[in-house]
Amino acid sequence: MKGARAVVPLSDDSLRALPASVSVPSYDRRALRPGVVHMSVGSFHRSHQAVYFDELANGGELDWGIVGLGLGRPRLRAALSPQDGLYTVVARGSSADEARVVGAMSRYLFAPEDREAALEALADERTAMVTLTITAAAYDVDAPESSCALDYLVAALDRRRRAGRAPFTVLSCDNLPANGAVARAAVVARASRGDARLAGWIDENVAFPDSMVDRITPRSSLADRERLAREHGVLDSWPVVTEPFSQWIVEDRFCNRRPPLDEVGVQFVDDVKPYALMKTRLLNASHCAIGVLGSLLGLQRADEVMRDAVLRTYVERLMTAEVVPLLPRVPGIELAEYTRTLVERLSNPKIGDNLDRLCRAGSSKVAAHVLPSIAAARAAGRDHRLLTLAVVAWFRYLRGADERGRRLVLDDPLADALQSAAVAGGSDPRPLLAVCGHFGDLSADGGLVRELAEALRELDRRGARATLADALAEHSVAA
Repeated sequence: MKGARAVVPLSDDSLRALPASVSVPSYDRRALRPGVVHMSVGSFHRSHQAVYFDELANGGELDWGIVGLGLGRPRLRAALSPQDGLYTVVARGSSADEARVVGAMSRYLFAPEDREAALEALADERTAMVTLTITAAAYDVDAPESSCALDYLVAALDRRRRAGRAPFTVLSCDNLPANGAVARAAVVARASRGDARLAGWIDENVAFPDSMVDRITPRSSLADRERLAREHGVLDSWPVVTEPFSQWIVEDRFCNRRPPLDEVGVQFVDDVKPYALMKTRLLNASHCAIGVLGSLLGLQRADEVMRDAVLRTYVERLMTAEVVPLLPRVPGIELAEYTRTLVERLSNPKIGDNLDRLCRAGSSKVAAHVLPSIAAARAAGRDHRLLTLAVVAWFRYLRGADERGRRLVLDDPLADALQSAAVAGGSDPRPLLAVCGHFGDLSADGGLVRELAEALRELDRRGARATLADALAEHSVAA
């Protein structure tokens, strides 16, 4: 068709043929030296950590090329191999998009089919750091999911010990409280099953820094591929779409070479905890709340939720009135400004983050991101009715249907048990509390159980919108 944009298949050979609207690596990819292995290469890693290492390479630091290890599905290998490991990141802002080709991943291995190559990459003395986005379940030493990532780490560290090589730093980038400590405990426990001396060596010599990562990255779709080709002339089998905002906070504790990531915007700090609490209890807790509330009302995307006046007010007040007062001081961060930025990010219509993604694995997310604030509020004698509504909305969501009876698909490791308990319990939260197992001491808090039951009955009787409106009105009076 006359005037149609030429579309260029992405590869090393085609980089210089891409249009000027697309940024491409300024370095010679053949000169990249592997310094990082990333385990479980998904959209988030490709939009976040890999971009920082790409920035390092653009600045002349070529010792930090990435070897990507796929752990679960081989689809990404099929997409990236014909593209020489290249892919496009499209940052969609409210006013304009920015497209860049990322070249920092010099090699991609699908570990289940090439275990030896994966172990060789991990044991390579040039590998100074291993980063992880393996999700919370993979740190459970007793769960089947844990065997892959943990076993690779243990086996590779054993090879390095036997060869007299320094260990690599293990940097968890998962949304877990004290993720470094969680990773250490899991790896050491896994090692101790086979070799107590190895476990002791790992515990004594391997650094497991805490970290906090933040960049909203929805699942890519066929529409994203088509839009990239139409607007930027790039044929990419699996691009990544994300937001302009990106943040990475890392505890300054390494047992091998430290990448100079501070040169490209990463913050090295003595204590990650306040930053992680800020992010998980504000952004991730808001994700939990709007995911289930929006789904109950038949909405599909985060920006749709934020265009609803009642829901937007709920999110704003949840953060500012109930969560922020419970947080410690965060060095260099003004929390009022941070929450305003979060509201803008959640409202970005160019991202259109699907609520299904936000609701996934709710049993672990609610436990990690919402319940700690409720526990802290109860300990301090503070109001937490809006946080309570986030929990009971999740309870209602677990029945598997929205307020108009349309089916909701539950994507959770405990989905069957949770749905059965939610349906059987109705407005009584106790069956769910017994099944979930994540509520700890809160499940024995009689006052909280009564509050949950009362809020759940109100939600059933009046629906989400009216219940939220009344709660906000009462909240204003109490304030």
